[in-house]
Amino acid sequence: MFLRLFKYLWPERFLPEAPFDGDLFDENPPITGPGRVGVLLVNLGTPDTPSRGDIRKYLAEFLSDPRVIEIPRYLWMPILHGLVLTLRPKKLVPRYQGIWMDGGSPLMVYSRQQAEGVAQALRARGRDVEVELAMRYGNPSIPDAMTALRQRGCEHILTVPLYPQYAASTTATAVDAVTRHAARLRDQPALRFVKRFHTDPGYIGALAERIESHWQANGRPQLLLLSFHGLPRYSIELGDPYYRECMQTAQLLRARLGLSPEQIEVSFQSRFGSARWLEPYTEPTLKELASRGVASVDVVCPGFVADCLETLEEINQECRHAFLQAGGKQFRYIPALNDSPMWTATLTDIVDNHLQGWPVTPA
Repeated sequence: MFLRLFKYLWPERFLPEAPFDGDLFDENPPITGPGRVGVLLVNLGTPDTPSRGDIRKYLAEFLSDPRVIEIPRYLWMPILHGLVLTLRPKKLVPRYQGIWMDGGSPLMVYSRQQAEGVAQALRARGRDVEVELAMRYGNPSIPDAMTALRQRGCEHILTVPLYPQYAASTTATAVDAVTRHAARLRDQPALRFVKRFHTDPGYIGALAERIESHWQANGRPQLLLLSFHGLPRYSIELGDPYYRECMQTAQLLRARLGLSPEQIEVSFQSRFGSARWLEPYTEPTLKELASRGVASVDVVCPGFVADCLETLEEINQECRHAFLQAGGKQFRYIPALNDSPMWTATLTDIVDNHLQGWPVTPA
């Protein structure tokens, strides 16, 4: 408190030695341009390594977000630190180790490829734009990525949360982190955000292309299951549009694939805690499908643009086992969009459309 008072009364004693390269009070400063444009792609996050310590650090940040766990903190924090962070990291170690790639977690590897692909595509279109990848939880952090863009002269930053369907616990918390960092800056950049792209024709087309390519190589199943990430029902009851947007994506994808309602179903995965979440749940749905005689099923996760623990381990391993144990004969997981050229082109289009009016062409 006293330090703040001294800083206010005698600010010159607390200024850095070289806050500005040039004359702060030049009466004839050089005329500068509008500054460069930066694009910040944001995904959820991942541990740095599949070790217990790094998983615990990641979970601590992720599950401490009040938008992710909407329980009063005085109730949740003792549970988080007393039980969850004590028991869950050890259980997750073999699961992360089972999907880890040479370049890191699949989420990191594919997100980097998407960022590099968008950067190359924008350059090919003649756009003078810098692209950085950030993770909402873990590394590279949003503050670090924004600092990197600012150091390269970006006066305008477009943030693109890599979540097709909007949810407060995903898209909104990424916006929170960007604006929270900007709130600490004296010289703020201009900011824009992509809120959703769940009905974007390119996104629907990229999903359809992924599925159809899989079918051309492997044949069609009896049923296609669209598994979206789940949310507590109370999130929807409080006004979150996520469920509606998932169902809109499902409708458009079914029409694009030319499937009848009997050939496609929707479910929700990754339930956490004891509260009632969006239904039907994915694993019980697969068991029920097998019990009623569905022998072959393909599962795709439209809400994930990059494969991760929730798709590769939960769906392709746990849910596969549940379906086959219940009597199903053939289970196939269709990979996320990942490094799909059509998805890279679509993501570039989404970025380009939201950069309209900004100085994206070289002076």
